[in-house]
Amino acid sequence: MFIPYYFDPTYILLLPAIILAVYAQAKVQSTFQRYLRVRASSGMTGAQVARALLDKNKLYDVPVEIVPGHLTDHYDPKTKKLRLSPEVYHGTSLAALGVAAHETGHAAQHAQEYIPLNLRTAIFPAARYGSSLAFPLFFIGLLFGRGGTFLMDLGIILFTFAVLFQVVTLPVEFNASKRALGMLESEGYLLRGQEVAGARKVLSAAALTYLAATAMALLQLFRLLLLRGYRDD
Repeated sequence: MFIPYYFDPTYILLLPAIILAVYAQAKVQSTFQRYLRVRASSGMTGAQVARALLDKNKLYDVPVEIVPGHLTDHYDPKTKKLRLSPEVYHGTSLAALGVAAHETGHAAQHAQEYIPLNLRTAIFPAARYGSSLAFPLFFIGLLFGRGGTFLMDLGIILFTFAVLFQVVTLPVEFNASKRALGMLESEGYLLRGQEVAGARKVLSAAALTYLAATAMALLQLFRLLLLRGYRDD
């Protein structure tokens, strides 16, 4: 039987974030499915609500498109297109309207040059490459002993961009949800009370996944710093 010759105890640091991530995924799936079965009294589809809210914000040039997949809904700031999954695009449920309005909130952020969104967009390239290169560079440096400290430091710097991206994502997502609920209620697409509360639960569950991702990124960074500190001892 093969027995690993080395066990990294710092993996234990990631356990809380892993548990939170698993819970968040289960929560968002169960909440979304629950309110996907609750029809909004307005009878409007997610696509119709998204179009109406975009027009309300004078975003006439932003098209609403259907995109394959489950929970693949997003707003693309590069192409200025709002894309909804089939169950949201065609759906008339509280979940569908909540998600559609949330993505419209991102479109409104983009049009109004919401600072956290601009910051997230600016650091995205560095975050994308940083998250893919950081760990290979860091652990190659770890294997080289004291001669690899430069690679370890470079890996930490690159991963810091990925952490910053996750941290900045939180206000972007929370603000989009706040805008969504406000628009849905003020425009009468959801009734005040149970319908708004249902949509809020869907968006709150989705926000939990971003909290979990941020917690994981922060703990990973702390773990790398801890391992780097061991090298100096």
